[in-house]
Amino acid sequence: MFLHEAAVDEFKDRLELIKKSFTSIAVVSGYPDWWRMAFPDALHVSDDEILTLEEGSCDLVLHAMCLHWANDPVGQMIQVRRALRPDGAFLGIFPGGQTLNELRISLAQAESDIRGGLSPRIVPMGEIRELGALLQRAGFALPVADSVPLKTSYASPLHLMRELRFMGEANVLSRRARHFCRRDLLIRACEIYASEFKDGADRIRATFDLIVLTGWSPDESQPKPLRPGSASSRLADVLGTTENPLKD
Repeated sequence: MFLHEAAVDEFKDRLELIKKSFTSIAVVSGYPDWWRMAFPDALHVSDDEILTLEEGSCDLVLHAMCLHWANDPVGQMIQVRRALRPDGAFLGIFPGGQTLNELRISLAQAESDIRGGLSPRIVPMGEIRELGALLQRAGFALPVADSVPLKTSYASPLHLMRELRFMGEANVLSRRARHFCRRDLLIRACEIYASEFKDGADRIRATFDLIVLTGWSPDESQPKPLRPGSASSRLADVLGTTENPLKD
């Protein structure tokens, strides 16, 4: 559960930077019992398609390590926004970006070599720009998306796969193959991984990107962007430099 432990630390660090007290907190996760240890006073709800959150009942919702499994991530965020009071905060964290890029490449190459085709084995990972746009589509104000890269290493690709399974991050894609992975395919993938993604003499590296989404339920008290052209001073004057107009 080391990814969940990293997510807890990230949530707590970011909440300390917010100059606001939260009294009605909800945590959405696939492991309510585990996350209850980190946030014992919060309401813990399962990451179902329909979240059991009452409208306007929370001033903070943490979506913890499960948005990447949602069939409708925008729908999940819309439900969270409706559950928030005006000026309530949403923080979501989940794997994205380059997460498991090494494993994806190794499995794809092995399957192409042996079977001449590919099957879905690792869930598609969203990029920061796309995910930030989802916050806007869900109606959040002041949207921010950033990432926390984590570099790890394992004794072998099999150790990595075993830990992913223990963490509940195995393949659950609806179009996945419905049979056990062939032994020759698994061996070939491990060979490619160990050859291409070494971390020292006898270990392999694995990349995880934790994407963090932050947004606020709209409220009149929040800062608003100025109208274009309404600035009262020139940027060049503030920077103490000379402005050079571009040619048409």
